[in-house]
Amino acid sequence: MTECRFPAAAVLLLGLCGLTPSRAGAQTAPWTTALRGSWVQTGPAATGDVTLAGTGATSQIVVGGDENAAVRQAAEFLAGDIEKISGYRPALVKTPAADRVNIRLVTLGHGDLPAAIDARAMQGQWESYRIATAGRDVWLVGSNPRGTAFAAYALSERLGIDPLYIWTGYRPVHRDPLVLKRTSFAQDPPAFRYRGFFHDDEDLLPRPFDANGYPLQTGDVPLDWYKRFFETALRLRMNMVAPYTRVHRRYEVQKLASDWGLYYTSHHYDILVSNPFGLTTYNLAAERGVRPEWNWFTNREGMIAFWRGGLTENKDLDVIWPVGMRGTSDRPFTFPPGTTDDRRAATFREVIDEQVKMVREALSKDKTPIFHFTMYSEMLPEYQRNPAAFDLPDDVIIVWPDDNDGHMRGLPASLGKWKHGVYYHLAYLGGNLSKQLTHTVAPSTVGEQFDKIVKAGATEYMLVNMSEVRDYVMSARMLTDITWDAPKIYAAPNPAERYLSWWTREYFGGSGGGEDTFQAAETAYAKYFEILDTPDKLWNAEDAIQQLIGSLYRKVAGETYPPFSPDTLSGLQSRIKRLDDALAAEAKGETGMSLSQQRFFSVDVALGLHVAQRQTQAALKLEEALRAPDAARMWQLVGEARTSLEQLETEFARAEYPPFDRWYGESWIRSANSQNNPHRPYVQLRAFISSEGHGSVAGVRAP
Repeated sequence: MTECRFPAAAVLLLGLCGLTPSRAGAQTAPWTTALRGSWVQTGPAATGDVTLAGTGATSQIVVGGDENAAVRQAAEFLAGDIEKISGYRPALVKTPAADRVNIRLVTLGHGDLPAAIDARAMQGQWESYRIATAGRDVWLVGSNPRGTAFAAYALSERLGIDPLYIWTGYRPVHRDPLVLKRTSFAQDPPAFRYRGFFHDDEDLLPRPFDANGYPLQTGDVPLDWYKRFFETALRLRMNMVAPYTRVHRRYEVQKLASDWGLYYTSHHYDILVSNPFGLTTYNLAAERGVRPEWNWFTNREGMIAFWRGGLTENKDLDVIWPVGMRGTSDRPFTFPPGTTDDRRAATFREVIDEQVKMVREALSKDKTPIFHFTMYSEMLPEYQRNPAAFDLPDDVIIVWPDDNDGHMRGLPASLGKWKHGVYYHLAYLGGNLSKQLTHTVAPSTVGEQFDKIVKAGATEYMLVNMSEVRDYVMSARMLTDITWDAPKIYAAPNPAERYLSWWTREYFGGSGGGEDTFQAAETAYAKYFEILDTPDKLWNAEDAIQQLIGSLYRKVAGETYPPFSPDTLSGLQSRIKRLDDALAAEAKGETGMSLSQQRFFSVDVALGLHVAQRQTQAALKLEEALRAPDAARMWQLVGEARTSLEQLETEFARAEYPPFDRWYGESWIRSANSQNNPHRPYVQLRAFISSEGHGSVAGVRAP
């Protein structure tokens, strides 16, 4: 047997080194044991085990007629999951049958429970749940409807469904029969009350593109993609989503989120989910009968009416209402010249009071309004300057921001009378430091920052910018686990190291590669995050390429140009060695993986490294070309630089397998549009070669 590299606790050895206990549901610390398929009986059925599907075995999923829509949706997913694993799909029914196995989804107060479920221990808890076998029945019981739904998603994972299967491509092991071990599992309430994904910066998704290859902001994101995002959030036991804000917004998307059990919210400038971006872009001002003037001092009633439009549209959904005031395009609100700090604070207080009052009056009595005030960008120093001046209502959650790169800009020194939360970024689109292509927030950063967040008590709300999810699934999983089980996770040292070890075994194990595969995968991730721990590291070679192309134009024209920085050159030379080493570890890891694991691993690790590597290779060739003694040698080296960037294009193409076709094509990573895209070395180098160095240097950063 291979040596286990985890702490030598009995449960860990059982879970990770090949032995499995006869009973499922033992409470273990997060990131210590395998999850997918861990409750499936692979040997002879034992006393108390339950056959969910198989030849001659029939089960059904029982959901009472008075259960919430979120519970019914979870039951639909569970039925499909059992079919994926076994080939048999349980029927969804409203009442149990004595002659069948019944998988019973019950929310407290919606039916009698067996003795195996201690209902009193769950009373009043937030989203806690129990999973237990009792005779021939399986009970999934939640303290509230979301808790019941989460029990179903937890069971699906333990039967073999990857919560991230849409993005990882993982297919469950076929089981016929599918036998669930005797189970008794209890999940306490989550550490963070509201936990959600913000699907922002809509640059990659398939929809209409403009002439420059940038997705049209008036285009529709297909509903199928929203379903993928929402399903992923639910399977990771998140309870909130903030769908795109700078696209055509449809009520069907917002209602879908709410019906599936997700609170619908939005970020810092989408006040009362009224879509200020659509003030004129989507003609919303005209539709709501107001002047398209975003000015509290000259059009107060118009702004109130505009916000009321968002409130009226969404008041029947489960919404966490953003309050505050920014511009219509995620920019600061413009105050009249000479406005004092005190007057600005008073204005924000006046605006928020009006928004809170509006919502309270509009909602039905059975809905308790929930608000958040997110202090993004200029709002944080505004608040920190004089918190008392804001005098926020008691029921407004104060949300603290990071620096767009995973480091918190501020956290509460004391909680006061308010609940607090955080707005966090794994992805970000903005200028030269855009990170829309691959993850650059290391697990060590996530672990360190959320330790601070938990200690500060900012655990009422957590919204993370996930972009299109695909490129951030590893960190997303880490975040969602922390927001559920922070006390257990931070009870032991080195959470990032523990997570990385667990992740590589959970997602790259089971393919016959042995311990070498796990170690190589773990090493590759570690090297990746040593090199690409901030977004500028991804693009510093691109900056060098643009500078060198500008110098080459001048060289061809016989003009003078400054020498290339020796320090930059030394950094590129050192960097290429580290990148080559990391990619060698990645290739070694792939050797022992299945094809689906290889595909996912190559996107999650190799692609980001290749972006840095190929651009670094090209920069070094162009620097050598700049020093070449004659034109023939210069053009030879320029051609070699182009070859590196052409190889990068091939690597992008390999990452565009279904359903991610054209995922990187015609988007900001390749566009020649200088306004929207600073990252365009391949386009610029082709232009230099095609003009034989006599073209314009416009759009190329001057040396």
